[in-house]
Amino acid sequence: MMKKKSVSARKASLVLFLCQMISALDVPLDSKLLEELSQPPTITQQSPKDYIVDPRENIVIQCEAKGKPPPSFSWTRNGTHFDIDKDAQVTMKPNSGTLVVNIMNGGKAEAYEGVYQCTARNERGAAVSNNIVIRPSRSPLWTKEKLEPNHVREGDSLVLHCRPPVGLPPPIIFWMDNAFQRLPQSERVSQGLNGDLYFSNVQPEDTREDYICYARFNHTQTIQQKQPISVKVFSMDSLNDTIAANLSDTDIFGAKPVTERQPVLLTPTGSTSTKVELRGNVLLLECIAAGLPTPVIRWIKEGGELPANRTFFENFKKTLKIIDVSEADSGNYKCIARNRLGSAHHVISVTVKAAPYWITAPRNLVLSPGEDGTLICRANGNPKPNISWLANGVPIAIAPEDPSRKVDGDTIIFSHVQERSSAVYQCNASNEYGYLLANAFVNVLAEPPRILTPANKLYQVIADSPALLDCAYFGSPKPEIEWFKGVKGSILRGNEYVFHDNGTLEIPVAQKDSTGTYTCVARNELGKIQNEVHLEVKDPTMIIKQPEYKVIQRYGQASFECVIKHDSTLLPTIIWLKDNAELPDDERFLVGKDNLTIMNVTDKDDGTYTCIVNTTLDSVSASAVLTVVARPNPPFDLELTGQLERSVELSWIPGDENNSPITNFVIEYEDGLHEPGVWHYQTEVPGTQTTVQLKLSPYVNYSFRVIAVNEIGRSPPSEPSEQYLTKSANPDENPSNVQGIGSEPDNLVITWESLKGFQSNGPGLQYKVSWRQKDVDDEWTSVIVANVSKYIVSGTPTFVPYEIKVQALNDLGYAPEPSEVIGHSGEDLPMVAPGNVQVHVINSTLAKVHWDTVPLKTVRGHLQGYKVYYWKVQSLSRRSRRHVEKKILTFRGNKTFGMLPGLEPYSSYKLNVRVVNGKGEGPASPDKVFKTPEGVPSSPSFLRITNPTLDSLTLEWGSPTHPNGVLTSYILKFQPINNTHELGPLVEIRIPANESSLILKNLNYSTRYKFYFNAQTSVGSGSQITEEAITIMDEGKMAMASRQVDIATQGWFIGLMCAVALLILILLIVCFIRRNKGGKYPVKEKEDAHADPEIQPMKEDDGTFGEYSDAEDHKPLKKGSRTPSDRTVKKEDSDDSLVDYGEGVNGQFNEDGSFIGQYSGKKEKEPAEGNESSEAPSPVNAMNSFV
Repeated sequence: MMKKKSVSARKASLVLFLCQMISALDVPLDSKLLEELSQPPTITQQSPKDYIVDPRENIVIQCEAKGKPPPSFSWTRNGTHFDIDKDAQVTMKPNSGTLVVNIMNGGKAEAYEGVYQCTARNERGAAVSNNIVIRPSRSPLWTKEKLEPNHVREGDSLVLHCRPPVGLPPPIIFWMDNAFQRLPQSERVSQGLNGDLYFSNVQPEDTREDYICYARFNHTQTIQQKQPISVKVFSMDSLNDTIAANLSDTDIFGAKPVTERQPVLLTPTGSTSTKVELRGNVLLLECIAAGLPTPVIRWIKEGGELPANRTFFENFKKTLKIIDVSEADSGNYKCIARNRLGSAHHVISVTVKAAPYWITAPRNLVLSPGEDGTLICRANGNPKPNISWLANGVPIAIAPEDPSRKVDGDTIIFSHVQERSSAVYQCNASNEYGYLLANAFVNVLAEPPRILTPANKLYQVIADSPALLDCAYFGSPKPEIEWFKGVKGSILRGNEYVFHDNGTLEIPVAQKDSTGTYTCVARNELGKIQNEVHLEVKDPTMIIKQPEYKVIQRYGQASFECVIKHDSTLLPTIIWLKDNAELPDDERFLVGKDNLTIMNVTDKDDGTYTCIVNTTLDSVSASAVLTVVARPNPPFDLELTGQLERSVELSWIPGDENNSPITNFVIEYEDGLHEPGVWHYQTEVPGTQTTVQLKLSPYVNYSFRVIAVNEIGRSPPSEPSEQYLTKSANPDENPSNVQGIGSEPDNLVITWESLKGFQSNGPGLQYKVSWRQKDVDDEWTSVIVANVSKYIVSGTPTFVPYEIKVQALNDLGYAPEPSEVIGHSGEDLPMVAPGNVQVHVINSTLAKVHWDTVPLKTVRGHLQGYKVYYWKVQSLSRRSRRHVEKKILTFRGNKTFGMLPGLEPYSSYKLNVRVVNGKGEGPASPDKVFKTPEGVPSSPSFLRITNPTLDSLTLEWGSPTHPNGVLTSYILKFQPINNTHELGPLVEIRIPANESSLILKNLNYSTRYKFYFNAQTSVGSGSQITEEAITIMDEGKMAMASRQVDIATQGWFIGLMCAVALLILILLIVCFIRRNKGGKYPVKEKEDAHADPEIQPMKEDDGTFGEYSDAEDHKPLKKGSRTPSDRTVKKEDSDDSLVDYGEGVNGQFNEDGSFIGQYSGKKEKEPAEGNESSEAPSPVNAMNSFV
């Protein structure tokens, strides 16, 4: 058996013809099907039971019904047949049972009063309407009456009666004056439910002559007016005056003004009353009381509570209103009227009755032949209603017999019905308060199966969601439904499917493999039919990059991403919401393909932003919160309390923190007395604190302001607080940074930092300056000054210590005793030079100088150190003199030696030493002469190779710029380089120092040579320079080659040469690329493989042999390297100047004499180690190397 499940209202349309039917056989609302099926009549529209009509308009009595075949209509009036054909004023609408009584063409509405009932009939039965009572509305005039004026004593109660004419329906009552203005109502004056106007007590202002009651008849849209009523209120004083004038001195009413009275009920009267109301209606209970002062009304229910949510008080609590009453609302309701003199009460006993109401109304039955069924009619009411049945409008007791039908009180039981059992049954439930009439048909049908779902309908669902495949069907008897998948698939069974009663197949969790064609088969004993539908399962839409929480500063830019993934066959749409509403209509909001950007964010942009992605099949969303932060708003409402001489309490209210918590408050103050307009930092407190106790200084006119600080920044300052001027007092402190320094040898300059204005503590700020010579039994000398921060004492001895103090005072007195400081009078130049100056030469570039310190008394100031002046007199290798440039080294403190670095070798120097104090330098010591030993020379100034022949080359050179001693010789080394850039054997030649050229003979023709050249002193060899040159080609061999067969004109040779040239070009390109990439040069590789220690260049610093360098000036040999056209190697000259040390002009030493200065002269650029050309390669020479 298939698993079946009840059908939800959303998933299937399984309702009967009248939309409210449950039966053994369900008839779908298919228009084509309904046109074909036979159906008993059903009343679809009718006039109300109590139908009040306007006598001036046509009367329309509605009666509409449906059925198959269409029903015919008839009417009864007052229980007898109403023949409309005999009344010219009455017509029936075509294809309808609605009657139209023509009143506007002469008919009288009163003539058509009565009880009408409509019957709709076809071959399958008859349905009847309710009894419709037709009554014309009435709005009679007020009867003429003479109304006497009402004379009322002030404080008495009064009732003005309305008594409107009886109308149909009853009129609406209201009171107005002659100007058609509603009369004001209150707890004292109000209108009752019967229309009367009640005064709990009258006042003189109630006197008027136009109290008019109006009755409005809504049906006829007319208003009737009663004659105006006059009310005159007189007071006790005026009444006594009138009586006294007529009755002499007799005082009848006494001297009391208005007499107060306890409450008395005006309506209802008595202590108890009863009220009957019908279930579902509105219950209105009223209590109006007289009394002075005006009573207040209160309502209670005895033995219970007033019903919540249904109880209302109207008319100033004088009316209790309970809506939708039920039997539970029956009981005793007490109203209590109370003023300060007492109370009155009234109990209303309420009984709730009920006209009949449905418990189970009969429902239409659609049965197949041979089936069973029941009609149930259950109603309730108070008193309990009587149930009676009719068949096709006839009491069932006298209706034609039907053997399949049995009546059992409120139920009719049908057994084994046949097509002739079709009929319409009426259930009537009635009691003394009304009746209910319901039609329900029994329709017996025999129909083969029909499938109402369109063929080949396509269903699309998202993977992992339910799929509902419809198979709406009809048949009688009810068909059985089976489902198949695919053309030849087997019947679907199992827990993965749910089969609904309406034929729908549910796949609770559809997967991609659920896609396919499904077949629905419906069969009963009268036939069989099938239908195919198709299912497509789509990939779900997903948000793969969701918007994220953002904290953005005000006026910044916020961006939310919403990147999606979806089925390729679905077209998604992206909608952005802010706080679940549309985005603001603002050009700052930029919606992109997968993002939302908000420019210049403001505080109103705070909120939750949601990205919603919709397709035709699914919808997904993701949200993120945007928090806009900013600097806090300024605090406000600054208040000063607890003012004391030296303190005050400041409080404030923080401004908006703008979504970033306030971390602290900064308090600033302004001194309006001394520095108006200038704000100073006072203190700061945590952000949770809004009060602070501030310490104050005397004689300051304070104003305070507060600045709030959060992570974003500082708020604007608050508005200033009120000003607070503190009292004057003695100064609390003395000037700071007191110093005594002489500017001349015979004075003492005393300086200090003046006190700020708020530090003066009072008017008349001055300074008492005191001094005396230290270690001398002198008295203090003092002077009082104002508005200055310096005082000069003249006529002092040179550089002697003084005790100094500066004390503040004002008009109220002195500050505390100040502390003393030590100063000195002015310095003078030192008197003597250092003695016993000695020089120890350490090497050719470094010397150490010694001296004896001078006596401190002769320094005549603060000893700062010693200066060594030294200069080069001449070079010992060259007798020519040059410009003398003195160097200076300063040595701090009381030192007795120093190091002189950066000296030139083989030179003569002089030096002297001077002592230094704050005033300047003392006299110089006698010049001391010393000499530096020899060193290694610099490289020769140039190397030029000229006059190349077949087997010789001429070399010319220049002597070293810095010989650094006596040259002993030159060393020349050279070696050949073959076509593969391999180096040949190295040849070394020693050349006398006085030579400047050399002719090398017995060389190989057309051969490249590399030369290495340097100079020597007795100390060792100097830096070398390198150069390359080529001997010329043998002309005889060239002529012999020309006499040979000229194969250059042969085609094969031309092709071979072109191929060779192309290979050479490729090889050249490869070589250049390798060089640019920093690879090793082949010559260097060969030299690494066949290194000869004797031909390796020597490192200059340690004398050890090095290897070829990749430095810029000495790159390895390559194809195309060549000698410059003038065969000259240019040397980059540089002068090794003295390295200046010390602090003075040129350099300094540490206290221990170690060198800490920086070499300041031009450093000679030494040639790098290795054998390389200093020129760029030439393509011409590169080609020569391949010859």
